[in-house]
Amino acid sequence: MSLERVLKTLESFGFSKVGAEVYVYLAKKGPKEGKDLAIAMKLPKNQLYHILATLQKKGFVYTNTESPALFSALAFERLLDMMIELKDEEAQVTRDRRKELLSSWRAITRNKKQADT
Repeated sequence: MSLERVLKTLESFGFSKVGAEVYVYLAKKGPKEGKDLAIAMKLPKNQLYHILATLQKKGFVYTNTESPALFSALAFERLLDMMIELKDEEAQVTRDRRKELLSSWRAITRNKKQADT
C-alpha cells in the first residue's frame, strides 16, 4: 500500500490531512518528543500540539508519563481494527433503524404527493 493510499484511508476515517501525516510519521519513526516532531514535520508547536491532542482523544496517539513526554502512535493494524469495529457498529445502527427510517421516508413522500395534488 502506498503512502498516499494510507493517508487517503486515514482521511476517510476522519483524520485531517496533517493529522494523518503526523500519525504516519510517528507510526514509522517511533516515539518522539513534541519539539523534535515539530521540527521534523515543519509545523508550528501550537498546531502540532492541537493535532496531537485530537489524536490522543481518539486513542490513535499516546504519551508516556515521563519527562520529557514522548508521543507514540497506536499500531497501524490496531487502528485499522478500531476503524473496522466502528464502521461495523455504524452499519448495525443503520440496520437497526432501517424499518423506522423507511417508515419516515414513506410518510414524507406520501405527504409530498398529497401536497402536490
